[in-house]
Amino acid sequence: MPESFFETITDVPGVLVGQIEDEAALTGVSVVWVKGGAVAGVSVRGHAPATREIEALSPDNLVDKVHAVVLSGGSAFGLDAASGVMQFLEESGEGFDTGLVNVPIVPAAALFDLAIGRADLRPDRGMGYAAMQRAGVLKKDDLGNRGAGTGATVGKLFGMARAMKSGIGSYARRYSGGLVIGALIAVNAVGVVYDETTREVLAGVRSSDGQRTVPLDELYALQMEGREDLFPGTATTIGVVATNARLSKIEAARVADMAHGGLIRSIYPVHTQYDGDTLFALSTGDASASADWVGTLAQDVVAETIRCAVRMAKGAGGLPAFADLKGVV
Repeated sequence: MPESFFETITDVPGVLVGQIEDEAALTGVSVVWVKGGAVAGVSVRGHAPATREIEALSPDNLVDKVHAVVLSGGSAFGLDAASGVMQFLEESGEGFDTGLVNVPIVPAAALFDLAIGRADLRPDRGMGYAAMQRAGVLKKDDLGNRGAGTGATVGKLFGMARAMKSGIGSYARRYSGGLVIGALIAVNAVGVVYDETTREVLAGVRSSDGQRTVPLDELYALQMEGREDLFPGTATTIGVVATNARLSKIEAARVADMAHGGLIRSIYPVHTQYDGDTLFALSTGDASASADWVGTLAQDVVAETIRCAVRMAKGAGGLPAFADLKGVV
């Protein structure tokens, strides 16, 4: 059992988060920055990803560290935000030393939020740079409709008219021996988010009158009655798992892969053809813990982070959030 509880990913030593949002367009950018770089891995389980610099994280390839990870809205357009992050890092003297210039390594993943807010305004280079200028300690007020979660929605199995507003969540835990694991996740799933203990749907498909969430056990029956077709790639849950455990690139990739278990325990259905679910894993320190244990514990952290994202969200774009349907003040 964890010895104590932390609140966000920035409780992992060395991790900073910068965010910016366009509240009119309902889109935004979140950047996880580790000064000096971090060993990293990635796992893509969804079948419609929008990503950048993924191959650099392969254990077979040269680069041994990344300098920041970008999560953005705007679908593939939003990947442009990584260019602004690279500019900021280069100006700060960070990057892979080529002997001529330092080249910052900045992997990125984007979610599809073009169906809410304005589809013609997306995160760009300037927003990425501005997010880095704001980098610091993440607090509760920085969750929900912030950064990459600004236009996030869930429960799109039967179209946007019955969906709900989601957002970005973060959570962290400290374990015996000083191990810390944290996550930052923007939850934009086609499926619903549920409590694995009670099986209660926290945010997802709404009933025809829009006043309640449809229970898990009723979703398939509704599916058989017919649904509004969705276009592949209109969803996606993206995030970063960070730990102060000492991991190799191979081990970081394994942790990222195992961490998807947290999506399976909190989103239903998940990893569909409509989702581009992508998780990065970062190693920032020298704590002693096996990759298998870090990956196992990361599943708990990821599941709680996802539930945090919908609980912290606020209604926007004509869609209600958890607080609206559950009567939470």
